[in-house]
Amino acid sequence: MTQPTAGPKTTVEDAGTGSRPPAGRSWLDRYFHISDRGSTVAREVRGGVTTFMAMCYILLLNPVILSVPDVTDARLDAGEVATATALAAAATTLAMGLLGNVPLALAAGLSVSAVMAFQVAPEMTWANAMAMCLVYGAVIILLVVTGLRELIMRAIPLAMKHAITMGIGLFVCLIGLVQAGFVTSMGGPGGEAGAKPIQLGTHDQLSGWPVLCFAVTVLLIFLLQVRKVPGAILIGIVGGTLLAAAVHQFTGMSKKDWGGLNAPEITGSVVSAPDFGLFGDVSFDGMADVGGITVAVIVFTLVLAGFFDAMGTIIGVGQQAGLVERDGRMPGLSKALAIDGAGGVVGGLAGASGQTVFVESTAGVGDGARTGFASVITGLGFTLCLFFTPLAQVIPTQVAAGALVVIGAMMMSNAQHIDWNDPATSIPVFLTTVLMPFTYSITAGIAAGVISYVVIKAAQGRWREPGWLMWVLSAVFLCYFSLGPIEGWLGVK
Repeated sequence: MTQPTAGPKTTVEDAGTGSRPPAGRSWLDRYFHISDRGSTVAREVRGGVTTFMAMCYILLLNPVILSVPDVTDARLDAGEVATATALAAAATTLAMGLLGNVPLALAAGLSVSAVMAFQVAPEMTWANAMAMCLVYGAVIILLVVTGLRELIMRAIPLAMKHAITMGIGLFVCLIGLVQAGFVTSMGGPGGEAGAKPIQLGTHDQLSGWPVLCFAVTVLLIFLLQVRKVPGAILIGIVGGTLLAAAVHQFTGMSKKDWGGLNAPEITGSVVSAPDFGLFGDVSFDGMADVGGITVAVIVFTLVLAGFFDAMGTIIGVGQQAGLVERDGRMPGLSKALAIDGAGGVVGGLAGASGQTVFVESTAGVGDGARTGFASVITGLGFTLCLFFTPLAQVIPTQVAAGALVVIGAMMMSNAQHIDWNDPATSIPVFLTTVLMPFTYSITAGIAAGVISYVVIKAAQGRWREPGWLMWVLSAVFLCYFSLGPIEGWLGVK
């Protein structure tokens, strides 16, 4: 699919330079530079709504991940976690839109939440775990303030940036296929002897109405895109939700039949009072009992998960939106990185785990979003969910997953910019692209690409070409891949 061509690359930083905008433009257009980027208010609203609909599942999934026993054998209240998730997502996404002016939405990062639930929470109280969020967020902010984070992003070769975009595309596609039940795990590190690690549907067969709704949603969006219908993704999600609601009504399906998360129904009142019980529950008391080495490993893991996942996503979404210059630079990048770093602090204070840029932002970009106004719309959606949480449950996960598959296909168009005849380029690109979906980790894909890139250059006798920063990154990523043995050597649980 041909990507829309972006207009002049301007940011909020351009405001106030003395240049007078053309007459007739609204303050909204002037502030967000909507027409400068070749967009319209309607497209931004549509894109913001699409992004929200594609990622609102986090309001239900994050409580599932985080509701695990901590050292006091207590369980987090799902309602409190849902409120904290919506609050933190609203605050950080609105900040990204108003200050960063880029179409990036933030919410509780699944990778960070997983680390919190399964590595951090068993070692300390939840208040201590949220303190770890503050620490890792402060570290990332420090990297942004010193310019190191932007320097790292600019040190990555342009071909690798295209590879990151493609890898995220495949990753997003696989996430969509798994969420829809179109692809399932066989269980274990290979299942039974000779079994496949993943399979089509259940027992290599597709079955059930939810999978059909997913397939119809995907086909509908593709058909609308081929016909060049504006708002194809949003229309597809709405159409898929209406189909799912009809199926749910006339077949008598239960919420469990839809995977236990989102179901196309509203039970009881659509209004719910937010529960801010986790807000501000942060404490450093008792951290000495955990051990300095354990705390250091936790912070290192969280920084890697938050730093490079967000970096890859920002690059991918920025390229998809046409906000990245030909030399790979992205105007206004420092603000976006700072807000993303602050997401760790905001998430810790809210009690929702660290916030990071969501790869589902590509859904809104694919539907026309080009400015921060789309993020404002998405942020307002999360704000409303503080009081209308039941409405976020109406869009089935399978329908939202259809949009992710479509976005994955769109992001693969960056393959045209790669010189596949040059092994020094194609090998790192290949590893970056395929390892993101195969390992279910953006960080792992970037790590493999960076390491292979510098090693190949060294083998060619061109070891100076990558630059010192890429060599430093390679050393860091080697530690990342060796984290298990290192933890064992240090005696970390």
